[in-house]
Amino acid sequence: MTFFKSTARGVKCKMKCVESKQNTLRFLKRQKEDGRTSSQDLRSQETDRALVTQMRRWRAVVLQRLRWSSHVTRVLVVCVLTFGVLLPLCCHRALYSYYFLKSWYLGQRSEEVLRRSYVDGQEALAYWRDVVVGGAVQGDVSERPELLVTVVTARRIDGLQYHYLLQVMRRLDILLQGCGDAPCAAVLVCDVESGPQENEDAVLVEKRFRVVRRGKGVDQDVNVFEKEKRDYVFCLRQSVETMKPRNVVVLEDDALAGADFFSIIRDVLSRRFISHSLYVKLYHPERLQRYWNPELYRILEWVGLGVFGASLILLFLGFFPRFSPPFSVPLFLFLVAYIMVGAELIGRHYLLELRRISPQLYAVSPATECCTPAMLFPGNMSSRVAELLDAATCKRGHAKDMVLYRHAGSAHSLEPNAVQHIGAFSSVRVNPLNPQLL
Repeated sequence: MTFFKSTARGVKCKMKCVESKQNTLRFLKRQKEDGRTSSQDLRSQETDRALVTQMRRWRAVVLQRLRWSSHVTRVLVVCVLTFGVLLPLCCHRALYSYYFLKSWYLGQRSEEVLRRSYVDGQEALAYWRDVVVGGAVQGDVSERPELLVTVVTARRIDGLQYHYLLQVMRRLDILLQGCGDAPCAAVLVCDVESGPQENEDAVLVEKRFRVVRRGKGVDQDVNVFEKEKRDYVFCLRQSVETMKPRNVVVLEDDALAGADFFSIIRDVLSRRFISHSLYVKLYHPERLQRYWNPELYRILEWVGLGVFGASLILLFLGFFPRFSPPFSVPLFLFLVAYIMVGAELIGRHYLLELRRISPQLYAVSPATECCTPAMLFPGNMSSRVAELLDAATCKRGHAKDMVLYRHAGSAHSLEPNAVQHIGAFSSVRVNPLNPQLL
């Protein structure tokens, strides 16, 4: 009995020893883990303190840089006020500015232009009806005039009520009456309507101006771009054969001449290099007149404007030495970029309009792509252009304007435009239900 009791006590002692060892091991393990955790916490705290210190240093540097006396602060404030506040307020209604709010104003502006064009068309219709009723006689036009204006026209299925041809011819008639005894130009109307219906507007102007017609059913089996080209070639050749002019201006029937149209043409023809030019474009779409353009001369013009504007600003600031910063290359480069960005955002079109002060200020630049509503062919170049067009076949993406641009090495464009494009409906292409200005 005593033996069993002593054995039981021994077993209990061993179990207690084992349990004690296990507890000791658990304690040591917890201590080790706590040590690791505490070291990680210490490292994390040190990292946080270093990050806070670094942020404080950067904050001090930024605050030092952004003091009002700092140039960086002044540059930021000027740019934000100019490009973010002043220009948006001034230009949000300007049609050809980057700030123009299309979603707000485009539909309204387009409707206003259509409504005004309709009123002008009805007034032109009344004007020409009165001329016909009054029995006005066409004046004699001598052969070999210095300048011949040929107006190419066709009956428009859409937009017939706008009477674009009558608007254009009314403006030319008024301008010619202001020339006095010496006529500014001879005028020829080239009617290329080949459909079964008559071009009523061409009939109205026939008693005042000579009209040549191509005939019915001609080139009905070709695409519209090829037909448009052939009509143009026909009118060019008729101009030369009928009048034998020294210089030819070809207007499409929706190209409205400006009030100083003939003064501009005379000035352009007086420039020596024009006699060697294949053609001079008198119109380029306003939306395509921006500086940001692959045309090299525009980039050079843009940089020149920036340099000129920056020089003027520095010259102006020189009169106020108390407020003028000292000259430096970074300051000059900033002002150049400032002027260039501002000019592009406002719109190059509006800067070009300043040249209308005098015909001598109109710029003659290398020819651009797109559109032939108004073209000047100096000397005998109209015959050469007719041959170039006749040798090409036109189709979608390769219309007559692209054919001419391929031979534009000796061609030019006039800026700003000498005519206004008033046509919202084409006579050869599919028209939208609601035409837009842009």
